[in-house]
Parts: sequence; C-alpha cells; structure tokens
Amino acid sequence: MLAKIVVLGVLDTARTFYLPGVAPTQYEDGARVDLKVNKLTSVKTQLPYGYYTLPFCKPEKVVESVENLGEIMAGDLIENSPYDLRMNEKVNCKLLCTQKLEQNDKDRFRARIDDDYMVNMIVDNLPAATKYIRRSDGNEYMYMNGFPIGVQKNGKYYIYNHLKFLLKFHKSEDFEGSRIVGFEVEPHSIVQATQVDPSEDKDTLMDLDKYPEVIFTFDVSWEESEIRWVSRWDNYLKMTGDKIHWFSILNSLMIMLFLSGMVAMILLRTLYRDITKYNELATAEEAAEETGWKLVHGDVFRKPRFSKLLAVSVGSGIQILGMSVVTLIFALFGFLSPAHRGGLLQSMMMLFTFMGVFGGYSSARLYKVFNGEDWKTNTLMTATLYPGLIFLVFFVLNLLIWGQKSSGAVPFPTMFAVLVLWFGISVPLVFLGSYFGFRREAIELPVRTNHVPRQIPNQAWFMQPVFTCAVGGVLPFGAVFTELFFIMSSLWQHQFYYLFGFLALVLVILLITCAEISIALTYFQLTAENYNWWWRAFMASASSAVYVFLYSMMYFSTRLQIDKLVSTLMYFGYMFIMSLLFGLLTGSIGLTASFYFVRTIYGSIKVD
Repeated sequence: MLAKIVVLGVLDTARTFYLPGVAPTQYEDGARVDLKVNKLTSVKTQLPYGYYTLPFCKPEKVVESVENLGEIMAGDLIENSPYDLRMNEKVNCKLLCTQKLEQNDKDRFRARIDDDYMVNMIVDNLPAATKYIRRSDGNEYMYMNGFPIGVQKNGKYYIYNHLKFLLKFHKSEDFEGSRIVGFEVEPHSIVQATQVDPSEDKDTLMDLDKYPEVIFTFDVSWEESEIRWVSRWDNYLKMTGDKIHWFSILNSLMIMLFLSGMVAMILLRTLYRDITKYNELATAEEAAEETGWKLVHGDVFRKPRFSKLLAVSVGSGIQILGMSVVTLIFALFGFLSPAHRGGLLQSMMMLFTFMGVFGGYSSARLYKVFNGEDWKTNTLMTATLYPGLIFLVFFVLNLLIWGQKSSGAVPFPTMFAVLVLWFGISVPLVFLGSYFGFRREAIELPVRTNHVPRQIPNQAWFMQPVFTCAVGGVLPFGAVFTELFFIMSSLWQHQFYYLFGFLALVLVILLITCAEISIALTYFQLTAENYNWWWRAFMASASSAVYVFLYSMMYFSTRLQIDKLVSTLMYFGYMFIMSLLFGLLTGSIGLTASFYFVRTIYGSIKVD
C-alpha cells in the first residue's frame, strides 16, 4: 500500500510539472494554426520515411523545423504543410490540391499501404491521434498515434484522400484566447463528384487503379473542451496495463524479498556462526583442520584472469548506472515528457557522455585493487571498448538503413557530432576520472595474497560457472521482464511510455536483486573453497542480459510482423545493444556488492 502511495505521488508530481520550461500558446479566433507533418512510420518495417516521399500535396516551399540531436537520431523529419487552419473556423470539404499519379507513384502508395505505414501530423506540438471504439465496450475509446495512408480490400488499394480534423480547445478567465488541447484525425477514402462517371458503377472509395488523379480535401471542426492544457497529453499516455504494472511491481518485490531473506539468513545465521567458529579456533590455537571459506583467505583477492577487461566492464557499467539514475530523476519531474520530441534520447546520450568521469574513476579504483600498472591502456579501453563496439553496430545498421533511403538513417554530419561528443567530451572525462581514481590510495584488503595459488577441490555440478550464472540471471530478469514488455512496445510499436514512477521502482528492485544474488552465489562458491569469484560475481547478474535477448527473440516472433532483412537486422542489432548495456549495468552492481561483501567477511576473522 505504501509503495502504491509513493508511486501515485511521484506520478502526480510528474503530471503537475508536465511541461517545464514550455509555455502554452494562446490563439485568438481566426489566428493561423500551423499543421506540420512528420515521418511515415510502420510497425512491420520499422523504417521511417519522410512525408513527402509520397506524392502528397506540398506547400510552395518545404521547410524543415529545427530539430535536436535526439529527434535526428530517432529519424523524425518535421516539415510544414499546405493545410490552412484558422482558430475556431469550421471548414467543410476544402480542396487542398489535385495530384496526378504516375505508375511509380501508385506503386509507392501500394507498397506503403502493404507495410501498414502511418501518417504523423503535429498541431501545436500535439501529435495527431485516431480514436477507436473498443469492441468490448462501445462507450470506451482508445487512441492510436497517427492514421493509415490507405487500406487494401479484395485486392484493391484505396487511399485516404479526405481528412476530418477535430481540434479541441480550452478557454479560461486566466488567459486570453484559446489553447489547443486535442488533435484527432478521421481519415476517409472518397471519390469527388467531378470524378464520377455516370456510365459506370459509382464507387465511393478512391481506387488507385481506377483514377489517374487524386483530389485531396479536408474538413476542420472545433470543439470546446474542459481538458486543461497541462492534461492534454493524458489520452496519449493512457495505458491499459495499470493492473499489469502493479503485478510487475509485486512480482519484483516478491523476488527481492525472497533474496533478502536468503541473504539475511546467510549473514545473520550461517556467516555469523562461521566467523565465531573461525575466531574461536584461532584463539584456542586448536589443531583441528579448518574447512569452508576461511581456507581460501590467502587466495580470495588473487588477481583474476583478464583483470583489465573486468575493470573496464565494471567502469562502463557504473557509467551506464549513473546515466540511468539521473535520467530517471529528470523524467520523474516531467523534464523528459513525450512532448519534448527526442528529449529522452538526447538526454541519455549527453548524460552517458558526462558520466564518463564516474566510469573512469570506478575502473581505475578496481584496476588498482589488482595492482595494475598499465593505467593508460586500462583508461583508454574504458573510454573506447564498449562505446566503440556499440558505435560499430550502430554504424553498420545505419548504412543498411541509409541504403533503404529511410529518414531513420542518421546523417553523416550528425554522426560526426556523436564522434565529437565521444572523443571530445567523454574520453577526456574518463581520463579525468581515472586520474583521480589512481591518485587515491588503493582500497585496503583485510588479508594478504599467497605467492603460490591454492589448489581448488573438485566442484559439484551445481557449482559449475554455466549453471550458477544461468540461475543467477533468472532472478534479475524476472524482476524486470513485465516492465520490459512495455518498454519494448514503446520502442517497436510506436507507443508512448511515461510510467517512469514504475520504472524507477523497478530499477531500485533490480539493483537490490543483482546485489543479493551475486552475494549469495559468491558465498556458496567460497564455501566450496573456490576462490575464483571475481568473474563469477560479475556474470551471475550480467547473465540476465542473455535472458533479455532471448525475450527479444520471443517478442519478435509473437508481437511483430517484420519480414524484411534490413528491418530484422535493425531489430536484433538494437536489441543486442540494449542487452549489452543491461548486462554491463547488472554485472557491475553484482561485482561491486560481492567485493564489499567479501572484504567485510574476511575482515571479520582472525588470520595468522
């Protein structure tokens, strides 16, 4: 109950400060209201295209709106349109233009209709929405972003050439004029009276094959609404999964409580008993042969294989964690609302860049525990290894998208700007953080490391790395998989996601779960006298990324209808990047928690 109150309070706060820094626009009656067009989008291909790649009506001069880095990366292409809208002025069947269609124009329309492309328009920063009536309840409505280009019926293709715009406005004594609070579009395919041939059967739908030209028309109607300007996005943000979200939270809490109970049992009972036993043996100087995790005290902090890669991975994970936490804090206060197109993506990129100082610092501190001396290589790898891998995948995918002539292809000037952010800001900040990390004294270890490694006894089958990592990754994934569904629907189904209150709670639960599962598995491993725990602690949580990728494969086969090669490669390429980032985040938390756990328990026993 307390968690529900907290989440509702956070969401209410986020709604109160819905559009910080953005002032509403008041329109006097008769004032021009700009209608802008955005990219054409499709769930089937995931490849956006510019609005004017199809022979729609154009203004005398096409002007692109100023875009931020996030909009460009997302493939948005916002341009002006020839629609003439006036505040509170009704329009009936106004002619927009007449377009003669060549055969290749008709082929392009057919291809876009086959791929279920949607048209996106914007009025007063509010996207066009199509209202649908739910079949289960005729009085309940749902909204979909954009509207279809056309429809295919019985082998014929019909284009939606008549649009009915419904714009809702709000008036108040607190301000002069009117504020736009709703923008709905109802598309129709109609044949104008001038196109009807009396000698033929009358066809009410605009058949692409039957008519050599298309007449585009539109209606405009205005409706006064009680919806306030700060609440005008509510229809877009309504999701039908509120109960599912609460189920997700409860499911994640149950997993966390289960792990907390197990770790508490280890710490309060088993571990306390072990420490008491070891200290009594050391005090009495008994000759009895010791067993358990104390026996490996001379090897527990031995430098692992590929220690530099481990330090780099943890540093990159801390950098991602810092980006995620700060992004969520801004999102909770409404600074990253969907009204700020591209704001979320741009903020994540900028924050990742500036969090390089924490990534370099964390990597340096861990590398110093391993007595590493090649700090320059370690720092350079932290700054370039994983960002370079992600950039390589992104660059290859961008070339494929560019080959499809999609607006989703990032222009090379923007690509150069990303490189400037990386090498001009992120890399120097990583070196700065690394400098401070190496300047500090090394973390004091409670026991010395022997010169000769101790022989590890044969391990039971359930203590093998593959099995423990497979088990360890299930619980962190189980804590987030329900919320992951909504995030992926936002990414690939072009839905709005704004439940950052839920996401913040899930992130906290995820971090606690990763720490606890890694601590538990590390303790079991040390009890089996296996001191090679460094990589195991990292992979125990990081292996949850494998489950994320497997889930993306299931989502691809059950929720999406992608059948084109480039679209398939783009989907799995981006999901690989997403899984990699998730693995670095969870793995770094698991290893950090296990390191301080091991350091604490070995500092609690008496060792000769």
